[in-house]
Order: sequence, then C-alpha cells, then structure tokens
Amino acid sequence: MKKLIYARKKEFKVEAYKQTIKTIFKELNTSEKGITTKEAKIRLYKFGKNKITQKKKTTWLEILLRQFNSILIYILIAAIIISLILGEILDAYVILAIVILNAFLGFIQEYRANNALEKLKKLSPVFTTVYRDNIRKRINTENIVVGDILILSQGDKIPADARIINSQNLQVDEAILTGESKPVEKTNFIIKKSVLISEQKNILFTGTVISKGKAKAIVIKTAMKTEFGKIAETVLAAKPELTPLQNKLKIFGKKIGVITVAVCLIVFVLGVLREYFIIGITNEIILNYFLIAVALAVAGIPSGLPAAITASFSLGVHKLAKNNVLIRKMPAVETLGSTNVICTDKTGTLTKNEMTVKKLFVDNTEIEITGTGYSEEGKILFNTKEYRSETLNMLLLNGILNNDSFFQKDKVIGDPTEAALLISGAKYGLNKQILDKEHIRLNEYEFDSERKLMTTINKFHNETIVLTKGATENLLKKCSRIMVNGKVQNLKVSQKNKILKKEEEFSKQALRVLAFAFKSKDSRNDESGLIFLGIQAMIDPPRDEIKESLSKAKDAGIRTIMITGDNKQTAIAIAKEIGLGFKRVLTGNEVEIMSDLELLHQVKKINIFARVTPNHKLRIINELRKAGNIVAVTGDGINDAPALAKADIGVAMGITGTDVSKESVDMILLDDNYSSIVRAINHGRGIYNNIKNFVKYLLPSNTGEILVILIAILLGWPLPLIAIQILMINLITDGLPSFALSLDEYPKYLMSTKPRNKREPIIDKKMIKHILLVGIIISIGTLFMYWNYGFNDEGRTIAFTTLVFFQLFNVAGLKSENFKFSIRKNKFLFSSLLISVMIQLTVVYSPLNTYFRTVPIQIIDWIYITLITSTIYFIVGYYNRKNFKYGSIV
Repeated sequence: MKKLIYARKKEFKVEAYKQTIKTIFKELNTSEKGITTKEAKIRLYKFGKNKITQKKKTTWLEILLRQFNSILIYILIAAIIISLILGEILDAYVILAIVILNAFLGFIQEYRANNALEKLKKLSPVFTTVYRDNIRKRINTENIVVGDILILSQGDKIPADARIINSQNLQVDEAILTGESKPVEKTNFIIKKSVLISEQKNILFTGTVISKGKAKAIVIKTAMKTEFGKIAETVLAAKPELTPLQNKLKIFGKKIGVITVAVCLIVFVLGVLREYFIIGITNEIILNYFLIAVALAVAGIPSGLPAAITASFSLGVHKLAKNNVLIRKMPAVETLGSTNVICTDKTGTLTKNEMTVKKLFVDNTEIEITGTGYSEEGKILFNTKEYRSETLNMLLLNGILNNDSFFQKDKVIGDPTEAALLISGAKYGLNKQILDKEHIRLNEYEFDSERKLMTTINKFHNETIVLTKGATENLLKKCSRIMVNGKVQNLKVSQKNKILKKEEEFSKQALRVLAFAFKSKDSRNDESGLIFLGIQAMIDPPRDEIKESLSKAKDAGIRTIMITGDNKQTAIAIAKEIGLGFKRVLTGNEVEIMSDLELLHQVKKINIFARVTPNHKLRIINELRKAGNIVAVTGDGINDAPALAKADIGVAMGITGTDVSKESVDMILLDDNYSSIVRAINHGRGIYNNIKNFVKYLLPSNTGEILVILIAILLGWPLPLIAIQILMINLITDGLPSFALSLDEYPKYLMSTKPRNKREPIIDKKMIKHILLVGIIISIGTLFMYWNYGFNDEGRTIAFTTLVFFQLFNVAGLKSENFKFSIRKNKFLFSSLLISVMIQLTVVYSPLNTYFRTVPIQIIDWIYITLITSTIYFIVGYYNRKNFKYGSIV
C-alpha cells in the first residue's frame, strides 16, 4: 500500500512506457491476477472515483437569484421604487409580493428541470471488464483504480490510462487526444527513450477507442491524473446547446417582446392623452398608466415560455429515461415526432436475445438439445438417447474456446449467441474455465462483418489448433474436408449442399445457425483448408410485446424495416411470427449489385433486408433519407457507427452496444428493445405537443389581456383592470397551469396520427389564426361582462375574474379529447387549476380584496362568468377535434 501511495503522489520515478510489466506490478502492488475487491475499496476511498471533474453544479441559491435577473423584473422593481416615491405604498407592497411569488414559481420550475437532468447523468453508467480476485468482473468505470487489470476489445472506450500487458492485433483511435486520424497500432514492447504521447505505443489513454483487436492492460492513472484529465482541467464544461425549436421560439419570443413593448407604450401614451383632454394630468394618473403599461408588458411578453419549454424538454427526457430510453442529444427529442421509418436489428431488439441451442447437425445427423435459457440442465439426444462422439466433442469444444463471453452471477457478459454456445458445451460436461487453462489462446482473428467469421488459435498439448466459427456459407468456402464420426474425409459438393439445405431448414424454424471448423495450424492462411465439424442452431424468441408495438407504430404512420445479418429464412420466420408485413426480402448480395437509383426504388417497398454488411446498411439508410424519410436506425457494433451517425436518429443498444456505437448516437436503449423506440416516439410527439400547447395557451391569453386594456382605452371606458390585477392574472394563469402541462400524461391520439413534417414551423398561419381568434374572444367576453356590470368596482371584479376563468378554461380545452377533460390523465393540471381558482377566491373574498381593489360577488355572478368563459373550452376543444380528424398533431 505504501508503494501505491508513493506512485499516486509522486508519479512513477521512470515513465511507465519505459518500464517492464514486472516493475510496474511491483510498484503498484498488483499482479496479472488483479487486485482484491477489498484492496480496490481502500484505493477508491483514498484516491476517489475515476471520473473527470465536471463544471460546478448550479446551486439552488444560484437558480433562485437567476429568477430576478430579467428585464421584466427590473421593470417591476422600477415600478415599486416609483410607487414608493409617490407615496403609493400599497401598490408597491402588492407588486413586491407578486415579484417574489413569480420568482418562487420560476425557481420551482427550473430546479425541477435541473434536477431531472442531473438524475439522467446517473442512469446509464459505463461498465468495464477487469480482473479482480483473479476472476473477470464487470464493474462501473467510475470504480476503476490504479492497479486494476483491464480486459479490452474492439469498440471499447479506454476508461483510464493503462500500460499494455499483452495484446492481439491491437489498433486504437487516438484522434480525441492526438488528432491522429488513422488508428494507431499498439504493442507491449518497452520503449527505452523519451517520446511524446503520440509515440507511446505501449500505453492506452483515457477516452480513446479500440478500433481493432484486444488487450490486457494495467491501470496506471485514473481521473484527473490521466492525460485526458490534464486537458480537461484547462477546459470549462461546454454550455448546453439549445435545440433548433428552442432557438426558434427564443427568437420568436424576442419579436413578441418588441411588439408587446410597442403596444404598451401606445397604451401608456393614449391613456395619458385621453386623461389630459378630459380631466387634466396628475402624478397619480401618470403613475396609474405607467403601472398599467408595465403590467401589460409583464403579461404580454411570454417570459415564461423559455422556462416552460426547457422544463418540457428536461422532464420529458427524464420520463424517457424511466422508459429505458436515454437521450444523448436534445434535438433528437424534436426529431422523434417526425420519425416515419424505424430501421431495426433483429437479434435482441425484436427478439429477447436469450439464445438457446436447440439443434445440432453433426456426423451427418440432426441432434436435439433439451433445456431452455442459460440453465445448464439439459441433454444432447438422438432418438431419445444421449449422443456422444469425437466430432461432437470437437464441435462443442470449438464453441467454448473460440468464445469471448462469460457469466457473472448468472448474467451474460458478452454476446448472447456465444453464451448459448457455453451452455450447449456445459450440457456435454465441458467447462470453459478449465478448458481455457488447458488450451491457451495464442492468437485470434476477431469476427468481421465482411468475413462473417471468428478464428482463434489454441494450444492443444503438443499441437497448435485453428478453431473457426461463423456463417455457414462463408465457412464452407474455407473448408476442403469434413469430420464424420471422428474421421476426416474430403468434403464433397453433395455434402456441402446437404449442409446448406439443413441450414435452410433450421432457418425456416427461426433458428439462428453457426457453423464450426478446425485444423492443425500449417503454413497456409489460417482460415483456409479447414475441416468442417457441424452446425449449432439456436432460437431467440420474439419479445412478448413486439406485435403490439409494431401495430402502434403502423397506426402512427411509422414503417418498420428489419435489417439483419442473419440469413433470409431466419428473417422471414421471425417477421411472420411478429406480424411484420413484407412482400419480398432483399439480401446483401442483391443490394451489392444494385445501383443507387435501383436501391432507392427498392427501399420504398422492401421491409426486410437479410445478410447485410454495415456498408449495405449505410447505403440503405442513405437511400431512405433521399426518399424524404426521417429515419431512426438501431445498431450495436463498432461497424454500425457510420449508419448510426448518418441516420436522423441513431439508436444504440445499451446492453450489447459497444462504446463506439453509444458515442455516435442520439439516444440509447437501456433495454435494447424495439418497443422502447415506439415509446420514445410517443414521448417525442408528446413533448412537442406540450410545447405547442404552451404557445397556444400563453400567447392567446396574453393577447386577450392586452386587447382588453387597449380596446377599453379606445372606447373611452374607465380601465377594466388595474395594474396589480393584471400582474395577479399573469401569476395565476401563466405560472402553475403552464408548468403542469409538462407533467401530465400525453394524449393517446398522438400515436394515431401521421408524423409531423420536420420542416413544419411550430407557429404557422393556422397557429396565428388560433392565437388571434382565442385572444379576441377572451377580450370581447371580458369587456362585455365589464360593460354589463357597470364601470365600477363590481364591474372591475367581474372583468378580473372573467379574464382569469377564460384562461383556465382555455388550458383545459387544450388538454381535452373529444370535449372530455380527464382528471386522471391531467391530475397535475387539474390540481393547478384548483389552486388558481382558490387564489382567485382569496383575492375576491378575503381581506386581500382591499389591496386588489375587488369586492365580493354573488353566486349568480359566478354562474354567468362560468357560462361565458366555458365557451372557450368548447371552441378550443372543437379546434383540437377538427385537427385530430385530419391527422395532424395538435
């Protein structure tokens, strides 16, 4: 432990890249077996977690103070000061109380939004494979300490600076650190002279990515001690970018603000001039109209819109995370609502990814395997009797040794297909841990999506054996012989055809097929002249909820396309089982010979692509987008990264996805489930719908308030509202209800409409007509009630209450479906409406009415107010119903 402390405080006496592995083990008090769990906890406690220090989190006090940092608040404070100077103490206190209440509501809204985003950061921890207690474990990357032994492979992101112990065909993308565009070859050789970071070939650096090969490495630096951490110390965390929609609304809000201020100046000037010609000018009159103008500016400028939209985005994204979807790039939330094509993998996304080997083809015989899942209980049977042979032993041995997956507490670490091979071998009595020690892996050729093969070279007593597995058709091309009943013979064309026919037969039963071969290592290419062993066929059943999700996607105008590396027959079998409609299947070979124009024509009608390579997948995505589609694409491997980056929404697998695939995407499925994509689209539409509702609620309401005052002045009426009443309306109606819009359930009809056009502006001509129509109705209704009750305190109280209720019925109408407002679905909004009503009752009937210049009103008055104001509920409800009928999102 003393050696470790010295190493951490003083760094290495000699740079790690100049030292032998043995020296580093000694200096860090570890070994190739790794440190113990107990030792790891001690080191983690002493030196902290392995994470880069982020920008200081915004405190609650900073959020609170931010609520007072706006031009509107400055104007109100100026109004308070002027009121105090002129002796209007009551007005000053009431405005101050409203400023504080408004700030409190803004604080609650922003604090909750920030809190939601902070929780999101903790929802998708990154895991790394290490040796601890001499066994492989998957641990949270933050818990890695100096001395840990890392097990890394293609697609992994390096979690800490580490010295390579041994490697195989290792290449690392170090562009993030050195700017080098090409992958760098790495080795474990000692470097004797002093070199730059870019020349330290035996060191792996934090944040870089393994683009090829595998490595075992010892952690030498973590967190801010790493090279990446040193750079991070000089760079502040980037400010979160606004989405295109937020930017558009921000610009729109400024324009509305300018127009509102201009109107308020007109109101002020017209009001003062009117009084001048009627009774003359006094300080009281000037102050009165100044306060009215200020109050109208506060009410008319949609200052709450940016906060409401931010809350909608952040809380919506938090809801998505609870539904197993992690949004990495905020603009994806907008794009989700426009998505009309989902290109999905089959394995693990449409299916459960719980592979079980059910059948074998070995010794020219079809063999059954009993048992399900990852339980080792089961038998290998032929005609109900246990089957054993030398060929079968070699086939299952190949499946275990040529395998990188393992189990950790009954959980698969690695590829589920490989996990199924471990279980089939275990049912025959073969143990991976023992076999790995007996038959040490000397070298390997990783699985390649072009070759569709994986090969390892293992020590077998005094012999070196090549073990290969992969796609049957590809493997047969590499085989010249076959083993039958323990004897090797030439592989005839008739036997090849029989094997391919058996593969086709298995595929039609929705079984995924892997073929196996071997040979003694010779001077030829390791993947040629192989001896064919047989086939393992496994089932990966469809997810239980997939049929329903496909149906929902179809109802929502979304087309689902399966793009899989599996063969055509397997793809067809799964498609039939899950109800994915198709007329024809295109294979990768067919895509290969098509021109872009031919493929563009085909992608408009083909729903299944089988045996495709990443390059084929990229071409398909390109042509789908050329056809005008908004495309979401799933992927999990390093080779999927180009297609994921090209898609409108790249979707990585959270469980089986590589670090590279997760880095290049807009969102991550935490459960690898297609159904989660459909739920995400529903949420994306819901978030957009909420934002549209914010605009459709705030702007007509604000327009109505301004028109009430402006028309009254033009008609020569006494003002129907005083300044503090306007401020209170803004507090009651713009605060709680607008925030509640982002909390409640989204309407069901959102997934029964077509995707919206991505280029459709949120505020179009239809929206402007709606804003003006509702604003005019609100103003006319309010002015009518004021005129009907007389230009006195009672009439002003009625006008004040009418305006409040118009706005509350407006927001209720926006959330109605077929004129029905569901309290269960809108419990937060309903609660906010009740609170708003209670505040209004308090202002009218409590001693506070002195401050707000209101008087108690009769029950019959409430009936009239309700009858008049509820009309807006039905008008807005009719508008919603009409738009829904024509298939657009309200």
